Amino acid sequence: MLNCPWSDTMQTKIKHLSAADLEAGLNEIRDSPKDRSVLDLIVSRPEEDAREVMELADLHVEVGLVGDTWRDRPSIRSADGKAHPDMQITMMNSRVAALVAQSKDRWPLAGDQLFVDLDLSKANVPPGTRISVGSAILEATDQPHTGCKKFAARFGVEALKLISSPTGRELQLRGINLKVVQGGEIRPGDAVKKL
Repeated sequence: MLNCPWSDTMQTKIKHLSAADLEAGLNEIRDSPKDRSVLDLIVSRPEEDAREVMELADLHVEVGLVGDTWRDRPSIRSADGKAHPDMQITMMNSRVAALVAQSKDRWPLAGDQLFVDLDLSKANVPPGTRISVGSAILEATDQPHTGCKKFAARFGVEALKLISSPTGRELQLRGINLKVVQGGEIRPGDAVKKL
């Protein structure tokens, strides 16, 4: 398990990218595959600020990613204050993660569970879009996935500004929220397909 020491020496060794450097990466992100790709990374959040990179995982209709704390996380967006059913799984474009994190071993700091090289823009993956990952099927929801002060601390204020900009929101650079509609076993390298 990787504890996310985003304020310790791991963080201080990384120089955050400038706005110009981040914007220079947008064309490569826009070139992400539209319909088919592979699952690059699975990350569980077994407790707050802890991450576990998984080589094999189960997606479940009721609990999301088995071993993750989604179900235990309160949400101000849900009517009862409990975990929001439309925010079970978070998915981030691998090219965005590579840009802001600068190193694959830092991707888990984003806090997302699935990393895929797929165009996650609003135009390509609007709410209701179904995506298969291995034998599981997920559905994109209308719940926005937004950045926070932890994202800024880990990847820089300019990275937070970019994902929060009109372009960043249109491209859904921070990623998307999904719910599991068909459970299944997944592993890195599995096919990811827009259905």
